[in-house]
Amino acid sequence: MRLFAALRPPVEVLDHLGAALDAVGRRSDERPGALRWVAPSDQHVTLAFYGEVPEGRMPELTDDLARTAHGVLPFALALSGAGLVDRRVLWTGCAGDTAALAGLMAGAAAAAPTAVADGRVRSRAHLTVARVRDRAGRNDRQNDGSRGPGGRARPAGLSPAEVVRALAVYRGPVWTVEELVLVESRLGAGPHGGPLYTDVAELPLWSQRAVPRADRALWQDGRHGAAPRSGE
Repeated sequence: MRLFAALRPPVEVLDHLGAALDAVGRRSDERPGALRWVAPSDQHVTLAFYGEVPEGRMPELTDDLARTAHGVLPFALALSGAGLVDRRVLWTGCAGDTAALAGLMAGAAAAAPTAVADGRVRSRAHLTVARVRDRAGRNDRQNDGSRGPGGRARPAGLSPAEVVRALAVYRGPVWTVEELVLVESRLGAGPHGGPLYTDVAELPLWSQRAVPRADRALWQDGRHGAAPRSGE
């Protein structure tokens, strides 16, 4: 099983992000080089990626993640800003209690059995918004989707750089992180040949304790962190 640990922002947070993407001109475009937008149901903030985990190791990993989650108090986050990895992965970052988030990421990474740890270092949490479509394929303009019926040119879609500039000042609503999820990724099993994500365990943070409401002014300070080093 190909597994990773993640946070799933609530529907209202993803709806807010979707409205922002629509406002900057998001649209479907099948041409190579265009942006392939990640469906809201697949959007997540990766905490740790484990790669292929033998089924027999699942209970051990789940128990370790449950202990990690139980040792962390719920904390506040918001989606913020935008960036691009390797000119192909468009992301939005995280603002708020990033120290708590970094601690949770470290704990999730440490929960991996040594034999299945993938070795990748994730220095900054992010949510992938879109990926650039594979540029491989025919260059015939008749067949690349650049022209519609009657040979009329289709309007060009947004470039990744344009979306990054448009979302540079984006601030989403604050939500309280109360659980992490263990997710199975099945490559090629999703729509249009993409991955299919299935939650296999929901692990609550230490929610028995009352936590003061975060000061919302924290999200007005303009910080949204450095670019992540790798995409999911």
